[in-house]
Order: sequence, then C-alpha cells, then structure tokens
Amino acid sequence: MIKILLIAILLNIQLQATSISDFINKNNCDQVIDKQVLQICYSYKNKGALFVGYRLDGTLVNKKNIKKRASFYNEKTISMQYRSKSSDYKKSGYNRGHLAPDAAFDYDKKVLRKTYTMANVIPQVPRVNRYTWIKAERYARSIAYKLGTATVINGVIYSDNPQTIGKNKVAIPDAYWKMIVNNEHNFKKCFYYENNNNIITKKDKLKQHQVECSTLLK
Repeated sequence: MIKILLIAILLNIQLQATSISDFINKNNCDQVIDKQVLQICYSYKNKGALFVGYRLDGTLVNKKNIKKRASFYNEKTISMQYRSKSSDYKKSGYNRGHLAPDAAFDYDKKVLRKTYTMANVIPQVPRVNRYTWIKAERYARSIAYKLGTATVINGVIYSDNPQTIGKNKVAIPDAYWKMIVNNEHNFKKCFYYENNNNIITKKDKLKQHQVECSTLLK
C-alpha cells in the first residue's frame, strides 16, 4: 500500500512539473524559434515574443562573464513582414529589452550572440529594464548556481490593441513576467513587472514583484 501511494505521489509531481514546452509550442505560437540555448514563441501580430524559455546551467552562469557584447541582428527565420528591427527602437523611448538575458549566456561568444536576435527583444521601459527586471535575472542565475540548474520561462502580456513603435509597428507590452523552476527540488517562483514609466525604482525590492505563478496563467 505504501509503495502504491509513493508511486501515486511521484506521478502527481511529474504531472505538475513545469517545462518550456508547456508554453512554447505550435498551439501557442505563430512561430517557434529554436536558438538551441533558448526557445522563442513568436507572435506575428505583435512582432515580438509571447514566451522565451531557457535552461541555466549552474556551472556556467558565472564561469567567464565576457564583457564585450554582440550587436543586435534581425531574425532571418521570420518572414520580413513580421520582423522587428533594431531601427524601430530609435528615439522611441524604449530599450531593446532582452527576455533571455545576455548575462546568463556570457560564458561563450557564440552562445552569447544568440540572445541578440531581435526576436528575443521587446520594448521595455528603461527604468524597468535597468533597475527592476534585472534583479529577477540575477536571482534566476543565483538559483541555477545553488540548485545546479534552473528552467526560466518569460511571458509577455499585450493588450488587444497595443501601442506600437517604429516603422514595423512593434507592439509595446503592458507587462511581463519571469518563472524560475527546478522540478527536481520542487522549486518554483514567479515575478511580475508592469511596463510602466511611472514606477519608482529607489526602494524597489525583488520580493515586491513576486506573485503566485497560477495568477499568470489565467
């Protein structure tokens, strides 16, 4: 009886396990872009990502820290009419905000460059990008280092009729979130950020953005 209960518990845990494919799949995405170290769920309407997922190796996240960064490039696997371009951000007031951050992959030049595809970029308010969102990115790396690995899924929330920037009309998100998971250690935490110019960053704490992961999927 005890053995049967243990098997049932293990099966239940497996069913509840979170994976990148739960979010990035043909049902959710107009196009799935596989960059090997990161996967992108791309929206043609918004000309940007809906989800970006990747797995962090705790032995690599702080291994080298390459200082020289790559240049942003157009994602040629996307048809021209659906692409965003770096020029769309010029004088827009928004940063080219990474979803899979370069700092998580700066242990190898070729790997680092994969994060600079424009498909991995959304219009982010500078304050959020530079002072608040970055804390969640650092936390994800610390969890990977502590637990050995971490799966990270970033979600982007758009309104039905979002404002846009640039010639290609790239949609500006209302908000975005980060889910950090290690199924083996039963670890899952989620953080939510509004893409708002009026946020106050001076006393911002990571825990202020923590939310129940279930609220992100409604």
